Amino acid sequence: MSGVLQEQEAAVNMGQLSDVQLRRLDLHEYSCASSSLMDPLMQKWWCWLVEQCPPTLAPNLITITGLIINIITSLLLVYYSPDAKHEVPRWACLLCALGLFIYQSLDAIDGKQARRTGTSSPLGELFDHGCDSLSTVFVSLGVCCSVRLGTHPYWMFFQCMMAVTLFYCAHWQTYVSGTLRFGYVDVTEAQFGVIAIHLISVIFGSGFWSLKIPGTQIEFINVYIMVGVLQLLICLWTTIPIILWSGAGRNGSTVAGTSVLSPVVPLLYILVPAILIAWKSPEDLYLQNPTIYLLTFGCVSARVTNRLVVAHMTKSEMAYSDASLFGPAALFLNQYINCPIPENFLLYVVCVYVIYDVIKYCREVCLEICSHLHIKLFTIVPKCPQGTKFSSAAEKNGSSTKYNTRSKKLTFCCLCRPGQQTKPSTHSVHSCTHLYAYI
Repeated sequence: MSGVLQEQEAAVNMGQLSDVQLRRLDLHEYSCASSSLMDPLMQKWWCWLVEQCPPTLAPNLITITGLIINIITSLLLVYYSPDAKHEVPRWACLLCALGLFIYQSLDAIDGKQARRTGTSSPLGELFDHGCDSLSTVFVSLGVCCSVRLGTHPYWMFFQCMMAVTLFYCAHWQTYVSGTLRFGYVDVTEAQFGVIAIHLISVIFGSGFWSLKIPGTQIEFINVYIMVGVLQLLICLWTTIPIILWSGAGRNGSTVAGTSVLSPVVPLLYILVPAILIAWKSPEDLYLQNPTIYLLTFGCVSARVTNRLVVAHMTKSEMAYSDASLFGPAALFLNQYINCPIPENFLLYVVCVYVIYDVIKYCREVCLEICSHLHIKLFTIVPKCPQGTKFSSAAEKNGSSTKYNTRSKKLTFCCLCRPGQQTKPSTHSVHSCTHLYAYI
């Protein structure tokens, strides 16, 4: 009998998510607190934009479309300046700025579209954060090329690694406190800052950043670097206290009941090898291939961050090991035995591997959740009449109910007579087939 139970347990754990994690996923409720300065100003644009989307357009399809545009336009800059030292065409900077704005807009309306179509689910939250983790890597590389930060290669390394670290820390504090927090100057403001940088390169050329401020010996690129360091310090100043003292679990632990410091281990598995391999390389691996090197470790970080998001949503412990870490391990081991494999060749192999690994992981997790929830990833069946409108006063991505499939509050159907109170069902639809406008 015990052998049968062990066999059944093994069967349900063959995928990326265990049966227990999938059951806990059903109970997950999205929690968000935002103090962003620009989000309220963008609401009118986002609400108008989502009204242009047909009710048959899946929210996840909106998100992935924006991500693809963002990646293509960012890689365009990398193509023209693979070492981030050469000037890039002004039109390429313009396309990159436009691509980021499109991604930001589509990323902001996917949750609103989910509410309009009654397709909100935990999958939407995970898919959204997964796309954001990849976007962070490519946006960082794109802006480095736009300002020719490769002329200061170690600052370029610092910026890109800190970008993925801050994104990881944002979800680390969510894993601890159970609430995703946006500060006064956060994602939206940072994205508009990057767009502004690209537009400066469009107007004055990317060589502008190497010019000196009139009357000083300070280059404009140094101002850009100082602003980035200041933003890093502000983010850490607000995030670290939450991680240390805002645990939502028992005795101040994480939502999974684990130590609030446990997620630091996977983060160190990324940062420490990235620094050591670049430092100890006999062939100056990082200096010769800065964008490929940072893309490689950025994808590793995206993979690990997605696992942290899954751990938070399923209230489960985050394992320290990860398949994507085999890539950095191969580079490190190759150096340890005096590089029998040419480092440049191995770096490209590892880069292909980690890109494949993060795509494979995301695909498998999404398909497992789709199977569990009996939904499709990129297609939906309309559940409400066209023209149904929902209030979205002060929310980005659907505010704190973006991904909820349940609500314990009594609400009013937006299409029925005022005063008809109905209790929402688990499918967000009641007997009159109209969707709920959740408060």
